[in-house]
Amino acid sequence: MEHVTLRSAKPFETVREALEAAVPPLDHTYAKLLLDGKVDEARDRLERQAPLSIFGVRDHGGLLLTAGLTRKAIQYDIGNPLTASRMTRHVLAAALYAPIRVLLREDAEGNVAFEYDRPATTFGQFGNPDVDRVARDLDAQLRTTLAAAAG
Repeated sequence: MEHVTLRSAKPFETVREALEAAVPPLDHTYAKLLLDGKVDEARDRLERQAPLSIFGVRDHGGLLLTAGLTRKAIQYDIGNPLTASRMTRHVLAAALYAPIRVLLREDAEGNVAFEYDRPATTFGQFGNPDVDRVARDLDAQLRTTLAAAAG
């Protein structure tokens, strides 16, 4: 697995705002449609969503207060349900890593960076060429998006 760190010279909040402007929250209404048996409608809704969405957000910096530390650190789950299904249809265990976890953090010296594990190497562990192809595309898309927010 290859760990990536993308550094930014910008302030934490500026990078956070840029990421959240570029990657919207996932519209979870597709899940209800699936439960109601409306598969085509759910797929259509997903196809109209952004290429990458934020599935969830956790303030990991806030959690560090329990250890007496003050840090800015936000963990994001970023991905696309259709992209995930393009992998999990071949290897269901790929669901362990979709969506991708991305950490935006500021260290004690004030340095800001994104950190994540490359999708191409994470999903590559399964040794499936169909999964690898999708993961490489996701890898490029994620890196481009994060580099733009950090830049």
